[in-house]
Amino acid sequence: MDKLSILLLADPREAAPITKALQERQWLVTTVQEVGEAACRLRDGQYQLLLFQADPPKDWPSFFAALPAADAPPVLVLARQPTIGEAVAAVRAGAADYLQAPVPAGQLSDIIERTIAARAAAADRARHPVFANIIGQSEKIKKVFSLVEKVCDTDTTVLVHGESGTGKELIARALHYQGARRTGPFVPVNCGAIPGELLESELFGHEKGAFTHAIRTRVGRFEMGHGGTVFLDEVSEMSPMLQVKLLRVLQEREFERIGGTKTIKSDFRVVAATNRDLEEEVRQGSFREDLYYRLNVIPIEAPPLRERPSDIPLLVSHFIEKFNASKHKTISGVSSGALACLVNFDWPGNVRELENVIERMVILATSDELTEEDLPGRLREKNGTARVAVEAVPDEGFVLSEVVADFEQRLIIQALNQTGWVKNQAAKLLNVNRTTLLEKMKRYNLIQPSAPA
Repeated sequence: MDKLSILLLADPREAAPITKALQERQWLVTTVQEVGEAACRLRDGQYQLLLFQADPPKDWPSFFAALPAADAPPVLVLARQPTIGEAVAAVRAGAADYLQAPVPAGQLSDIIERTIAARAAAADRARHPVFANIIGQSEKIKKVFSLVEKVCDTDTTVLVHGESGTGKELIARALHYQGARRTGPFVPVNCGAIPGELLESELFGHEKGAFTHAIRTRVGRFEMGHGGTVFLDEVSEMSPMLQVKLLRVLQEREFERIGGTKTIKSDFRVVAATNRDLEEEVRQGSFREDLYYRLNVIPIEAPPLRERPSDIPLLVSHFIEKFNASKHKTISGVSSGALACLVNFDWPGNVRELENVIERMVILATSDELTEEDLPGRLREKNGTARVAVEAVPDEGFVLSEVVADFEQRLIIQALNQTGWVKNQAAKLLNVNRTTLLEKMKRYNLIQPSAPA
């Protein structure tokens, strides 16, 4: 991370070792001893973090109230004698994290970088509220953001494709609420959840008496979507007959209700989504080729979670915050070991599965931090072979995240050497997706050694 400016509020006896450790990272550290002086310096807006290691205040809310409200940096609290009550009070009042001092230099640097990165991501989401529910900073998710911003103001049909649980509806909502139709209705239709004989009525509406039980006229979703967006989820589940009717609607923007003769015109945009390979469906004859090309004008890929593991820490933090609020919990974070397990899991159910796992962990947690013991059994078993075996923790301790990363790197090198650096085979040995392996190789700068001359 680029050179940081950190304000350290600490007792004089505590300041020297922390200052030395942070300055070794080429970071700028300014030390103060009083809350009032810290507040004055923070008003300059030049600090990215306030690091607190002093006697705890009598009242944490009052401490945070004394700091400038506008653009205040995150606050990390280092406590010599931490208590659960103090930790809960500090975090509720506004602390980004509450740690037991002393913290090893490497671990403290990692925590500082993660805290600042999380604050930057939150600020970015605040500047772009349309993406508030699409969490991520990876290159793959940034491409999605870029595409949404490019096409949101057009009426061009968009096809969002991706595996179940990747957030296809969130992308559709972003296209609607970011674009020119944001003041109109967003009308979702799950084509796979509605029986085929009812889906036509759901989409086009029907007149009173059109069929048995049609006791009143019903307005269809295309009519409801006038001035807005109609989202057709699982569009591949449509029957061949409905596919023909949908093609006409996309071409003409007009239709008739079932049992009616009046042609209805409606001004709406269509965003469709599918978790199937529509090109293969076309080849098999189960999906119309002309409809496919009509829908696939602008394709957007919702990437699976295993292809953007760098987003998992942000998602975990987001879900902890969400379930803290809805379940009335006070979980402060997740341990390094548990986070490593979460990052290394393949997540076949994608973001939806991760959300469900975090909800379960938050509900069942017995402490204020989520640990490996809180993980579902399948995640612990999946990561069992990736645990570091040590006879005892050394007296001086170690940085867990660094040890886990080092062990992961050694396993990857071992798998690559064992397969002659054939990445597909190495990925199978490690039971990860090939893309995930390539991202980890890039992260660790792993390059195949040259053959001897």
